[in-house]
Amino acid sequence: MKTIACLLLACATALGGQKEPVDWVNTLVGTAPLDKQEFIGNAPPPGEELYTGMTSAAAVLPHGNTDLGPINKNLDLSYPAGVGMYYNYLHRTMIGFTSGMPGMVVMPAVGPWTVPPERTESYYDKAKEKGAPGYYGVYLEDFKVEAEMTVTYRTGIYRFTFPQSDQSHILIDLGMQGGDIEVADDHTVRGCALRHFGGGVSGTAEGGLAKTCFVAVFSKPFRDSGTFKELPPRQISRWGFLGDNEVTADKKKESGPYAGVYLNFATSEGEQVLVKTAAADSFEEAQKHLEAENPGWNFDGIHQQAVDIWSKLLHTIEVKGGTDHEQMLFYSNFFHSFASPRLVARKGEPFRGFDGKMKTGDYDRFGPVPFWDTGRDQIVLLTLVEPAVKVDILRSTLEQARETGFMQTSFHGDHAVWMYLGDWSRGIPFDYKAAYEYLYKNATVTQHGARPYLGEYLQKGYISDFIPNGNPSPPYADGKAGAATTLEYAWDDASLAAYAKKLGKDDDAQMFRKRAYNYKNVFDPSVGFMRGRTIDGKWISPFDPQEPYYNFMMKEASGWSTLWLVPEDVNGIIGLLGGREKFNTKLDAFFNTPYHPKGICRDCTGMVGQYVQGNQPDQQSAYFYDWSGQPWKTQAVVREILKNLYGSDQFGLGFPGMDDQGSTSSWYVLSAMGFFPVDPATENYAIGSPIFDEVTLHLGNGRDFVIVANNNSAKNIYIQSATLNGKPLDRPWFTHSEIANGGKLELNMGPEPNKNWGSAPDAAPPSM
Repeated sequence: MKTIACLLLACATALGGQKEPVDWVNTLVGTAPLDKQEFIGNAPPPGEELYTGMTSAAAVLPHGNTDLGPINKNLDLSYPAGVGMYYNYLHRTMIGFTSGMPGMVVMPAVGPWTVPPERTESYYDKAKEKGAPGYYGVYLEDFKVEAEMTVTYRTGIYRFTFPQSDQSHILIDLGMQGGDIEVADDHTVRGCALRHFGGGVSGTAEGGLAKTCFVAVFSKPFRDSGTFKELPPRQISRWGFLGDNEVTADKKKESGPYAGVYLNFATSEGEQVLVKTAAADSFEEAQKHLEAENPGWNFDGIHQQAVDIWSKLLHTIEVKGGTDHEQMLFYSNFFHSFASPRLVARKGEPFRGFDGKMKTGDYDRFGPVPFWDTGRDQIVLLTLVEPAVKVDILRSTLEQARETGFMQTSFHGDHAVWMYLGDWSRGIPFDYKAAYEYLYKNATVTQHGARPYLGEYLQKGYISDFIPNGNPSPPYADGKAGAATTLEYAWDDASLAAYAKKLGKDDDAQMFRKRAYNYKNVFDPSVGFMRGRTIDGKWISPFDPQEPYYNFMMKEASGWSTLWLVPEDVNGIIGLLGGREKFNTKLDAFFNTPYHPKGICRDCTGMVGQYVQGNQPDQQSAYFYDWSGQPWKTQAVVREILKNLYGSDQFGLGFPGMDDQGSTSSWYVLSAMGFFPVDPATENYAIGSPIFDEVTLHLGNGRDFVIVANNNSAKNIYIQSATLNGKPLDRPWFTHSEIANGGKLELNMGPEPNKNWGSAPDAAPPSM
């Protein structure tokens, strides 16, 4: 019989073998916050929890929609902390587990129990908690129940190991949004609810409500059962504001908020009760998923199948060297990089489009790409390791545009062009002319289009903002994020100019090229920062670049962070700041000025001076020294971020801020390998400082790109010399074309900077 260690993916180590990439992954990485004050700024606001990476510890497959995992935060009863996340590593009581059905909670219990929203909870020992690819397990101390779960793409399976008891239970409810639930027979529960489809991160696709149904099948018939639901709060109630509950023994059907069922069992010591679940647009479709993907009760077989899927994908990058902690962080971050976009339907399966119509996919259909977050790095990482999958993501995004009339957007930007142009530049085969129709429409339709402030942007060359009523202390929540939005529109326009040029549309290219320089219209030379303007063109006062803003002038960032939001034209920013020397002085100040604003930005954690690793607006700026003749400073700053802002907490799991569906984790993966796509719309990669002695990137075309760092160590972080494909490399960047058919980047490392390497003006990466 396999040992428990082997079942939990440590067979190779337990038997004295070498660890595989899949064995290094701890899915709990990112579920804890950093805990050193110097790295977390002044967050969180009073009464809130500090942001973790908000990664998921659930059992899930790459891009999977079905995730079974822990819930240890009762969001219905807790004070809202920015973004609701149902698991935080610091919490020590479990209240349930997620399922494939949105909003549904499953919880085993022994003894007395209570109904939601209070819920029945149990203490759990962190030493007995395990998160691994395709698996989550935990021991519920109060109930003496071991809870394990694993998944296929369309189904999930729980394995609950109970003690001897006549009061063993499994509770299932549909959450606050509720729905209809029923006990179909003595081993089946099913239900339906209206759930939101489409939209999400897409600013142009509102989506809608559609019925989603689930089927849950039990390996053991339950002895008896009943239902429960929440009753609306009475206007005057001695029970407070939560209302009341209705629990009915032997009732088979229930509807409403927190509609649920309780299932009673008599169990012997160590008896296992398994539960298989699937969700779809109908009971029949959910049942088909169970029959096709999960026909028996082979938990270990399903688990191994998930391990094999993850192992194949994680093997696309192989690293040597570094510490065990760095290997664990690398592959755990790599794992989290596949959080988005979600797979909606396999080829040949039915799905609901953004137009509300049921369809059958002729390719793998993916959901929305969160471009404001993952568009800066993760979409490039996916191209490197999943080029075939990336084609389906391109097709899915274009089809969503056809369904809604506009290319999907995210927040204030219009960044799908980064993905399409970047993949075109990297040689991914696709009908890029078809995509341009919608990219062009996004950038030119001013009424009810994809860019909400496009009319003003075209008229004035910038987007204004207004001072909120009463001029409250920052962070301001209101406004149009005018300065930041102008910068992001300009970045999109620069990409569109290059896109149109590749299509031979010279007039369009000239138009977008002119618009791309609008970023200069929000640069105030009197203060040396990007700054908000009023509708009449005046600079907004007062202005303090250290203060964080949410939607007023900036987007989830300070003036310091937003200054660098021009990755398409770093040379242009160098010019605005007065040349290389003054630019470097400013960038030095950015990374060295202590963070002491008056306002509290819950999104601003993971600090290096004014730099914020925990949010996206300035994450490219660590590489800007490659443009300014001091690439050794990029090497030092990147190493500092990798060392201090990931896993430096007491548990070794902390993240600098929200992962944002694979963005923050992808930054780590790319930077740990030694390069980063500062402008993802181009094929260029800026070089940093790899933490591993050797990295082999399997590119998906049968070719490998290998990065070798000779004499590498925690002290030897500086590049002394380099070769690319056997030829001397005297510039701190390379192109995808140079490695697309395989290649080798060899770096010779040392403890002191070589200030001559990569510092010449003509060695800088290209700019607009």
